Amino acid sequence: MTEPAPLLLPTDAAGWTSFVTDRPATRRARIDAIDARLATADDLPTAERLELWNDADIAFAEALSEAHLLSESHPDAEIRRLAEEQVQQFEALQARRLLDRGLWRAFAEADETGLGDDELRLLTHIRRDFRRGGVDLDDAARERVRELSDRDTELSLTFSRHIREGRREIRVPATALDGLPADFVADHPVDDEGKVTLTTEYTDLMPVREYARDRSTRHALVAAYNDLACPENEPVLAELLAVRAERAALLGYGDWADYETETRMIGSSAAVDAFLTRVADAAAPAAAVEYDRILERLRRDDPSAEAVTIADFWYLLSALKREEYDVDAQVVRSYFRFDRTLDGVLETTASLLDVSYVPVDAPSWHDDVRAYDVVRGDERLGRIHLDLHPRDGKYNHAACFPLAPGISGRSLPEGVLLCNFSRGLLEHDEVVTFFHEFGHLVHEIIGGHQRWARFTGVATEWDFVEAPSQLLEEWAWDAGVLASFALNDAGEPIPADLVARMRTADAFGRALEVTRQLGHATTSYRLHVERPSDLRSAVDGYYRAASPVTPLDGSHSYAGFGHLTGYGACYYTYQWSLVIARDLLSAFGDDLFDAETAERYRREILEPGGSRDARDLVTAFLGRESTFDAYRDWLAGS
Repeated sequence: MTEPAPLLLPTDAAGWTSFVTDRPATRRARIDAIDARLATADDLPTAERLELWNDADIAFAEALSEAHLLSESHPDAEIRRLAEEQVQQFEALQARRLLDRGLWRAFAEADETGLGDDELRLLTHIRRDFRRGGVDLDDAARERVRELSDRDTELSLTFSRHIREGRREIRVPATALDGLPADFVADHPVDDEGKVTLTTEYTDLMPVREYARDRSTRHALVAAYNDLACPENEPVLAELLAVRAERAALLGYGDWADYETETRMIGSSAAVDAFLTRVADAAAPAAAVEYDRILERLRRDDPSAEAVTIADFWYLLSALKREEYDVDAQVVRSYFRFDRTLDGVLETTASLLDVSYVPVDAPSWHDDVRAYDVVRGDERLGRIHLDLHPRDGKYNHAACFPLAPGISGRSLPEGVLLCNFSRGLLEHDEVVTFFHEFGHLVHEIIGGHQRWARFTGVATEWDFVEAPSQLLEEWAWDAGVLASFALNDAGEPIPADLVARMRTADAFGRALEVTRQLGHATTSYRLHVERPSDLRSAVDGYYRAASPVTPLDGSHSYAGFGHLTGYGACYYTYQWSLVIARDLLSAFGDDLFDAETAERYRREILEPGGSRDARDLVTAFLGRESTFDAYRDWLAGS
C-alpha cells in the first residue's frame, strides 16, 4: 500500500486564495454527493451508509481544520477573513445536515445486524448527534435551531477575532521597568519622552507581572490585558449566552451546560457544580494559608495594601520563592533559551514516545513555521508544524490546531502549535506550557490512525482531552530531563539542587492557583447557567467567591476569555482532566522514562485516539478506575 502523502501547502498569495476558496468548494461538492446517496439509502447495507457518512466527516474535518487554523494564523488579513467565512459555511452545513430527516432515516432505521463493535459505536454516536441537532423537532423549531446554530458560529468567530486583534499598549516611565531582566529592558527602548511602550502580548505581559517591582505598572498592564476586546465583545458575549440558552431549551435541556456535558465524562450540569464545589473544598484550607503569606509579603512593599489582586499574584509568588526557597526566576530563565528548549521538547518526547522528528523543508503560511515529520522506524506517522512566536493578527495564546485528519490508509495526521514565545529566554512557566501544548500535538499524531474521522486524533471526550497534556508537563519538572537541554550561556546545565528547590517552591501557591482556575471554571459555567444581565458585576463576583486573590476593580476579563467559545460552559475540564492526569502519572513511579510504562501509555491512552470511551482508556492503563486521591495529594504539596 502506498503511504499517504502530507498536505501540500501553497507557496504564493494566489495559491493561498485558491486554498481557502477552491478546496472548500470541492469538499462541499463531495458532501452534497454523499448526502444525495444517503437520502435514498434503502438499498444500502448499514456498513456502506457508515462509510459514506465517514467520507463526509473526512471532508468536514479537512475543510474546518484548514479554515480554523488559517483564520487564526495567516499573516494576510484577507486570507483570515476568507477562512472565517469557510468556517461559518461548513459549520452551518454541519448543523443543517443534522436537521435533515432524509439523512436521519438512513441511520434511524438502519439494520444493526452483522455490524462490528466499532461500527455500532459510530452508529450510536451518529444517532445521538442527530437527536442533539434537533432532527425530531417540528418544522418551526428545527428552523429556529438552525438559525441559532448559525448565529452561535458567527458570534464565536467574532468573539475570537476581537481577542486576536485586540492588542493593547501602555506607556510607562523607564523607571517602571525596575526589576525586569536586563534583556527585557534592552528590548524596550526609551522614547523621546522618557517612556517605554509595553503591550499585552505574552512576551511583555508575563515578565512584567512576575518581575516589575512597581505595583502600578503591574496593575496597568494586567488591567489592559483584562480589557482585551472590551467593549467590542460585551454585546457579542451577551447575545452568545442568549443564543445558547434558547437552543438548549428548544432541544429539551435544562441549560447549555446540560447540553454540552451530555457527551462528556462528567455527564450533567449538576455534576459540574458538584465537582467545582469538591475542588473548592479541597483547595480552601491551603489557599487560605498561602494567601496570608502573600498578603504579608505585599505589605512589606506597600503597608497600606488591603488585598492581593491578580496583578500582584505572580510577582508575590516569585518574590517569596526567591526569598524563602532560594529560587530566583531570573536565574531560572537564564537556562531556558528558546532554541535549546525547542530541541529539549523534541528530544524528550521522542525518547518517551519512541519516535523521531525529521525536519522538512515544506511550504507554510509564515517563515516562522518549522515543520517535522514524525517517524517511528521506517514509518512516517504524521507531520507537525510549529508556529511559536507572536505577530500581528495571530492567535495570541497557546494552543494545538489540527491541520489534516489522520485516517488509516488514507491520510496522514497533521497538527500545528500556535504559541507566542520569546525568541530569547523563556520563563519556566512557558517551558511547562510548551510541554503541555506539545502533549496535544503528539496525541493528535499518535492517535491519528483510526478508521473513522469521528474518533481520530484528540477526538476524545472534551473533559479528558487535557489529561495527556497535563501529564506531559511533569517532564518539564524532572531534573534529568531539564539538564539535557537547560543550559545557561556558559554552557552549564541547570543544577539538580535548583530543580529540586523549584519543585518544592512550586508547591507553594498551588492551592491559590487552583482557586484562580476555579474562578475561570465558575465564570464559564455560571455565565451559561445563570445568564446575568450585568456581566461585569457577575463575573467580578464569581472570581471573588472562588479565590481570595481578587480581580482588578472594573475589569472586563470575560471579554477576552477565549475559552468561552470553544469550551462554553465547560472550563471545569482543566481540573477534571488534572485529576486524571495526576493519577496517570502515578503509574510511572520514580522513572518517567520506564520503557514498559511508556509503551503501555502509548498503547492504551494515545494510540486509540477517540475510538474508545475515555473511562475505558484510563482503566486499561491504570488497571482500575481513576480516583481523586493523587490529585488531593498533589494539592497538599506531596
